[in-house]
Amino acid sequence: MIDLEAERALTPGCIDQVFLDSAGSSLPTTRTLEVVIGHLRREAEIGGYRAAAERADDLAALPASIGRLLGCDPDLVALADSATRAWSLFVTALPWKPGDRILICGNEYASNAITLLQRARFDGCQVDVVPTGPDGEIDLDAMAAMLDERVRLVSLVHVATNSGHVSKIPEVVELAHAFGALVLLDACQSIGQLGVDVGALGVDALSATGRKWLRAPRGTGFLYIRREVLADLEPAAADLRGGEWTGTTSYTLRPDAARFELWEHDVAGRLGLKDAVDHLLDLGIDDVERDVRDRADALRTGLAHVPGVEIRDVGKDLSGLVTFTVAAAEPDQVKARLLEAGVTVSVSSASSTLLDMRERGLESVVRASPHYFVSPDQIDQAVTAVEKIAR
Repeated sequence: MIDLEAERALTPGCIDQVFLDSAGSSLPTTRTLEVVIGHLRREAEIGGYRAAAERADDLAALPASIGRLLGCDPDLVALADSATRAWSLFVTALPWKPGDRILICGNEYASNAITLLQRARFDGCQVDVVPTGPDGEIDLDAMAAMLDERVRLVSLVHVATNSGHVSKIPEVVELAHAFGALVLLDACQSIGQLGVDVGALGVDALSATGRKWLRAPRGTGFLYIRREVLADLEPAAADLRGGEWTGTTSYTLRPDAARFELWEHDVAGRLGLKDAVDHLLDLGIDDVERDVRDRADALRTGLAHVPGVEIRDVGKDLSGLVTFTVAAAEPDQVKARLLEAGVTVSVSSASSTLLDMRERGLESVVRASPHYFVSPDQIDQAVTAVEKIAR
């Protein structure tokens, strides 16, 4: 069981506001903050190389911490400066050829879609959309009819940025693998709030960020690649971190996922990421998931009883994201007025999840994402603030 008061004491930013934006960029603990700032101070004292050498063991242990979180070996983890970078590293390493097909789903994120459409333009492949039902789940029958030997990649989003819906992954993976397609999972909104076991999910690759539910610094992220897939992938632009210059016209790549890493990186940020991941592991992801879901359920229930408020989440399995609209005000106005009331939320617009938002006739939604450090009283405070706007 998580000690709420102790965690709130470690998170001063949650004391004087109702912070409901962990799906955007969450609040770090004071410990993580000191790890980052302390290293920057050390760099100023002795220089970046010496400072990094002093923390070499901690840096080397970061993939092991992430591996514990994902249920994988550490050599299958590559560190990156964002989830977008990690995701695109995998996509651009695939050997695309004209006629290849890519399947995306209704909750696809804009950055992913743009990268895939670029591949279609540059390499002559084709992007197709798999239909989803009103519950947000992929239509497996429709997907089965779309699959053939030309489908190289199926792109999935675990938790959409504009809804609390948690997608069912293993069934889709099994179907894709039956046709020889690889599956890439965008886990930006699930890692840190939900238990994620890559072995149980069966995906070939997974990308995630540090700044959201992991409560780590911005500019951090990572990529997981299944061992059976890794050997056949070559990064589009490797450097001396991912490979070795062995002769005038020759080089070799590392055998592990670090072939996707670059030599230059934010050392302080990665130390902060390790501290944040270790803190989550110490708390226990099961306890974190339970508390996050409880807070979100309480918020949804409270908002559902407010006249003029419509919950916009879909499906039965709902995560810590709570999306809604208010009849009396546009989402941007709701966000601004809630901020005046001491409640921090964000707005998810159609441009970020175009297919789903068009299908549901939405331009934007208010997104509230309470982490485990938000108190039950603060959930009530947020509902009351929305109620005043709805009037």
